[in-house]
Amino acid sequence: MAEWKIAAVQMDCRFGEKSRNLEVVRTRLGEEAVEKAQLIVFPECALTGYCFTSRAEALPHAEPIPGPATEAVGADCRRLGVWAAFGLLELDGRSGNLFNACALVGPRGEVYGYRKIHLPCLGIDRFATPGDRPFAVHDLGGLRVGINICYDGSFPEASRILALLGADLLLLPTNWPVGASACALVPARALENHLYYAAVNRVGDERGFHFQGHSRIVDCSGEYLAFSEGDREEILYATIDPEEARRKRVVKIPGEYEVDRIGDRRPEMYGLIGEPKRKA
Repeated sequence: MAEWKIAAVQMDCRFGEKSRNLEVVRTRLGEEAVEKAQLIVFPECALTGYCFTSRAEALPHAEPIPGPATEAVGADCRRLGVWAAFGLLELDGRSGNLFNACALVGPRGEVYGYRKIHLPCLGIDRFATPGDRPFAVHDLGGLRVGINICYDGSFPEASRILALLGADLLLLPTNWPVGASACALVPARALENHLYYAAVNRVGDERGFHFQGHSRIVDCSGEYLAFSEGDREEILYATIDPEEARRKRVVKIPGEYEVDRIGDRRPEMYGLIGEPKRKA
């Protein structure tokens, strides 16, 4: 099975400057295609910024999926032969609900959308609607990709479901401000599910928040393939092997030291996890 080269674009997303941010995304797509990247990933809310103070303020920046942004990026993906994942605010025209979303756009007109399921009391998430669709894995043509967004990564169930659905790579577009102790979860989610994991954060300042960068791509053992040590704009690259993510049983010493963190699960013992959450 062919390896895939992915690029993580750690960028400064300008608040409310949707046209400018979209132009940056499209420019980076062209640059990373030259570098032979096949999948280019951008941060959470890359098109809009994050620190909105009301739903009314955010609504003019939201759009449907598919919509104008996915159409523009899709045209570039078709021309360049690449896949792109980028964060935006999605407005559902039927329900009127506002979602913190990630679009995944492909070279043959594919358009998929993921709606953030777990919402913290922070930024636009205070006014967004929790994601209402089941987790899904998308086959990019030999690479199976699942998506979470930022705070979703703090819930191991979200990654585990995507692993059970067959994901080789989990994408986590984020907006981690300084003080968000989230970096440690990336290798943990990769290790416990034996899959590749790419957390793509933003940088810059927005309404009193400074975004820390520290994007990272890790392998199926939780080891770093690429990482950012700072809060500057940067591109991370990694080459991943989907077949490695599918070899869930890790054999250190045959018959003496073997682990399978998917096959060795005991779902019958996890009943409490599946119960509705209880009121305090």
